[in-house]
Amino acid sequence: MSGLPPAARPLLPSPCASSSVVRAKAASACCSSLKQSRPGRSAAARSTVAARQAAPLLAAALVLVAAPPGLPAAISPAFAQPVSEGAALFRKACIGCHDMGGNILQPGATLFLKDLERNGVATEEELYNITYYGKGRMPGFGEKCTPRGQCTFGPRLSEDDIKILASFVKSQAQNGWPKIEGDGD
Repeated sequence: MSGLPPAARPLLPSPCASSSVVRAKAASACCSSLKQSRPGRSAAARSTVAARQAAPLLAAALVLVAAPPGLPAAISPAFAQPVSEGAALFRKACIGCHDMGGNILQPGATLFLKDLERNGVATEEELYNITYYGKGRMPGFGEKCTPRGQCTFGPRLSEDDIKILASFVKSQAQNGWPKIEGDGD
């Protein structure tokens, strides 16, 4: 092809060439970045080019910073469902034994309404007490839980957290343990 006269050679696509006006502006920015490395360019000209190239990166960074924690920036906050405090506490402290309301250690001590009623822990107050102090194989999670052997070796929960957790468990039990918001499955 190099033996052909320039007018007879086919046009090859260039990363900076484009036929549309919109693409021409983008190409200008592309080609200006290639020209940036030319010797003899002033520092002011290089600074202007760098500023033009940094603008999209700055915009992307601002979008990421403005997004709520744990929320991908591609999802509009209007469409995102926040994970409830109760669900987050349940995942933190309870899901290891009570996944989906069950009980991996004692099948008759699930968090389903019929088992809670049968075992005498159907009210939020009773759920609070068993979560705070523990019972049988269930460890207590309260800050002042005693005796030591009945309490969790893990992090303790505040009284307010245990109240939120008891309310969450009661609500889930009444609804048949629907899938918890934010679960991956």
